[in-house]
Amino acid sequence: MIAPPDDCLARNEWICGDYLSTRHDILTDAVVQHLQLTGVSVALGLLIALPLAVAARRWRWAAGPVLGVTTLLYTVPALAMFSLLLPVYGLSAALVVAGLVLYSLTLLVRNILAGLRAVPEETRQAARGLGYGPVRLLLAVELPLALPAAMAGLRITVVSAVSLVTIGAIVGHGGLGNLIYAGMNTYFKAQVLTASVLCVLIAVAADLLLLGAQRLLTPWTRGRAA
Repeated sequence: MIAPPDDCLARNEWICGDYLSTRHDILTDAVVQHLQLTGVSVALGLLIALPLAVAARRWRWAAGPVLGVTTLLYTVPALAMFSLLLPVYGLSAALVVAGLVLYSLTLLVRNILAGLRAVPEETRQAARGLGYGPVRLLLAVELPLALPAAMAGLRITVVSAVSLVTIGAIVGHGGLGNLIYAGMNTYFKAQVLTASVLCVLIAVAADLLLLGAQRLLTPWTRGRAA
């Protein structure tokens, strides 16, 4: 039986508009799961990385262990990382989130710490002279000045997380990775290409949004660049 000339699904073409129209709900669910896994993992990574970077900046002896451990975690292959976490989290979305959180720490801790270290000492001294305590100094002076470096690390982390989420397909929680994995197993061309393109679009959109947020939050860097 010959497929109709306008039936791109039956012909299994790479680019197929019918796939988008007939699989709209499946694609939407996959995108939502992809965004959720990425957002939760990056948010948790930030919550952990910030105090680690602050501790490494405040106590010099802590910098070596913190950077060493987070760098070591980043060298573990993704499949091995998920396998090591499997006894704790099982085949769940939490397994994917935990793995992504651990991977995010290297980039986030290093960039936040680099930003904190770049704050001029005379600026700190001036703030202390105005009566700023350690907490107020951190929140009102150090973190705002460290923001450009921190945002650069955050952008890389988000793009990396969007990519790594797809590996979660091996445990059934990979967002668009589920569609890519299933499509490769069945050689469903339109599904593989569509899900892959959506991953790229999510990464590019997220990076542009964070770049815009960085420019809004750090107006002094725009003036310096000009």
